[in-house]
Amino acid sequence: ENGHDEDDHEDDDHGFGEIVIHQAIETIEFVLGMVSNTASYLRLWALSLAHSELATVFWEKAMLSTLNMNWFAAFFGFGIFAGVTFGVLLMMDVLECFLHALRLHWVEFQNKFFAADGVRFSPYSFKQVIKDTSA
Repeated sequence: ENGHDEDDHEDDDHGFGEIVIHQAIETIEFVLGMVSNTASYLRLWALSLAHSELATVFWEKAMLSTLNMNWFAAFFGFGIFAGVTFGVLLMMDVLECFLHALRLHWVEFQNKFFAADGVRFSPYSFKQVIKDTSA
């Protein structure tokens, strides 16, 4: 008699091979997470680069090409520049902000803080605390 049951001890022992496999899986998940985060930031960088290049093209084609003409052409060029800038570039900015917020919620939050362990989320409520203390 050695003081403990073998059945209780089997749950605590992990073989070296099992530990190596578990660590390999954790390493693969970590590397995939790094690649995913990098790709997500590269997507935001690509949108920013496209925004910059489009702004340059719109400025050169709509404004600079009409400044050497008469005042009406410059006025018309400014109208086209303002309309295209507002329509395309502002929508790209909105898309960029939306994608960044989505990225922060799903990539950062879900990877770091969310654990799907089957416990239902219940947000903090002052009303519930007051109701619990007064009862």
